[in-house]
Amino acid sequence: MLIGLGILISFSFCGRETRRVIGVVPKSQAHVFWMAVHAGTLAAANESGFEIFWNAPATETDYARQVEILDDMINRQVEAVLLAPTDREALVPAIERVSAAGIPLTIFDSGANTEDYVSFVATDNYRGGVLGARRMAEILEGKGRVAMIGVTAGSASTLERENGFRETLAREFPDLELVAFQYGMSDRARSLAVAADILTAHPDLDGIFASNESGTIGAAQAVKSRGVAGKLKVIGFDTSPSLEEDLRTGVIDSLVLQDPFNMGYHAFMTLVDSLEGGRPPRRIDMTPTLATRENLEEPRIRALLDPGAQIDRRRGNQRR
Repeated sequence: MLIGLGILISFSFCGRETRRVIGVVPKSQAHVFWMAVHAGTLAAANESGFEIFWNAPATETDYARQVEILDDMINRQVEAVLLAPTDREALVPAIERVSAAGIPLTIFDSGANTEDYVSFVATDNYRGGVLGARRMAEILEGKGRVAMIGVTAGSASTLERENGFRETLAREFPDLELVAFQYGMSDRARSLAVAADILTAHPDLDGIFASNESGTIGAAQAVKSRGVAGKLKVIGFDTSPSLEEDLRTGVIDSLVLQDPFNMGYHAFMTLVDSLEGGRPPRRIDMTPTLATRENLEEPRIRALLDPGAQIDRRRGNQRR
């Protein structure tokens, strides 16, 4: 459903005169999350009269490729840059080069250790980890043995989720023991292998929390292959068609959802505002939402699971 969104909105640009260009650099292009971000930035570009130059590494761990792309953005003399840093430290010199070139830059999704940006637009990721921990405590009645599948050590956004989960368990639920933590490196196959290793090492495990889409997919596949789906509770982050199906069938207990479409839309608009002489907010925090089988059909949840619906609604508002 999401794969065609970028193509669909891009077609609306055909035949128009060349417009001002904003470069958009997500962490990767592979995950459903980034497809939804792309759709949001395209909707913002369509409304504001700008064009997008979209480029990203093949994987979320390739920060060297992100640096190359940012340098290319400088050489292309784009008017502004929208960046989701793959690593909070490694991207700082490149971000500073963009700033030194006089190009406004907004950071979204995941932070970097620099002040050289117009705005920072992201989910309250720590809060997302708190939601995951409290849901785990609810379904396990406050006691048990759980594991966590992280993403990668340098990613600020997922580190906050992992800290939110870990610290909430320690602070609020001392009888919920975190017995294993491994990185899935933002890769489905790697996350599956990690989850399988954890299940082998801890056959009495009660739950798994995964802090991104690929980790959640790996955890879901692992519990299905071991025949413990539904018995061992899986709480994940983000969504995809397969994860929504796993939520419906009970393989996954719940998903912490972000709003990537509106994240992309609002982050892009901070740059439009800046370029037009405005003063956009320095920080925009977006609230995460917990999706369960019980609330899956609620309109607010459907909107987060299906960014296409948000595009249709925005178009309808424009027509009115």
